[in-house]
Amino acid sequence: MDKKSFKVHPDVIKLGFVSFLTDISSEAIFSVFSIFFTIVVGASASLLGIIEGLSDFSASSLDYFVGWLSDKSGKRKKFTLIGYGFSTLAKMSLLVANSIAALGFFRVIERLGKSFRGPPRDAWLTDVASESNKGYAFALHKAMDKSGAILGPILAYFLLNFLGYTKNGFHILFIFAIIAAALAVVILSLMKDRPGNPHERENIFKAWGTLSKGFKLFLIPAGIFSLAYFSFGFLLLRAYTLGFAIKDVILLYALFNISFVVFSIPIGKLGDFIGRKYIIILEYIVYILMAIGFVFATQKWQVVILFLIFGIFYSIDEAQGKAFITDLEKDRRATAIGMYNFVTGLIYLPASVIAGLLWVLHPTYAFLFAAVIAFLAMIIFIFLQTKIIKKDNLVI
Repeated sequence: MDKKSFKVHPDVIKLGFVSFLTDISSEAIFSVFSIFFTIVVGASASLLGIIEGLSDFSASSLDYFVGWLSDKSGKRKKFTLIGYGFSTLAKMSLLVANSIAALGFFRVIERLGKSFRGPPRDAWLTDVASESNKGYAFALHKAMDKSGAILGPILAYFLLNFLGYTKNGFHILFIFAIIAAALAVVILSLMKDRPGNPHERENIFKAWGTLSKGFKLFLIPAGIFSLAYFSFGFLLLRAYTLGFAIKDVILLYALFNISFVVFSIPIGKLGDFIGRKYIIILEYIVYILMAIGFVFATQKWQVVILFLIFGIFYSIDEAQGKAFITDLEKDRRATAIGMYNFVTGLIYLPASVIAGLLWVLHPTYAFLFAAVIAFLAMIIFIFLQTKIIKKDNLVI
């Protein structure tokens, strides 16, 4: 494999660094949020499921609209910057949020920033990446992104161990997180825009009709698979119920992100080589194994392995799923990514509610449900691949 296959446009590195700082901020908060919300503040697990479902929907609620706006105007930086900036402002509300209602509101509102920045940023990455190493470019960006997600929980771990697991300790952690997020916004504001080809006369309601058949077919198994989704907060709670202390749960979250970073680039290169449809099938298989594993896990070492496996799944889902979409949709990529995020995010809401209700009955029911639905989605995905029209040298 020659050195050129590992070269990427400088914007990939810069956007990766912006995501790195943002994830230090977000994941320092998220790694402790489910525990803080339920154990410290006193919210129920079922309420956590509802809040996480709403936050997941919020994280994709604007994706299609913003993706369409980005493709229509050809602008990438403007919408990406608004998204990162909004998330940073929302995090400042943590400095005054002391009630269950206020914390739930923060969790949902903050994710709107992610929804706003995702499609234009991913389209920006696609615009500057070559077709031969697109999977690698997405993987590298996500590896840098998740490197911040490693440092974020570690920051939370040491700060809270030093300051104590009190409301004041969490308050100081939130201040550090806000500073990191603000630095990311500053760096992004200094970057040069890389506009795409504008489609100024395109109507948002007609944009769906311009997307490729292959992409539309992919939405079917993707939507079904989304029903198998449960918030990462439930994995952290499962670890807690199996005997991990709060501080150890934070380290498990860091371990998950280490697994993501380690496997992201090799999987990205593998997708460039063998075709990303096989990587998507691998994603389903890994998720099924992880869900079944949590059904039978009783020992701490088993939970550690399952968090490593979940990191592998997420490295495929976050990076190669987006690369696969841009294989299927060559022109209106921000619109396609936005539609994908919107559809899956819409389904995440009932998925998290279902997971929360099943969790109340017994935690293993949530994981069994997820494994069955993921298996169904995989079978449908394999079947529908024969329906995809391969044209324009499409490699999937």
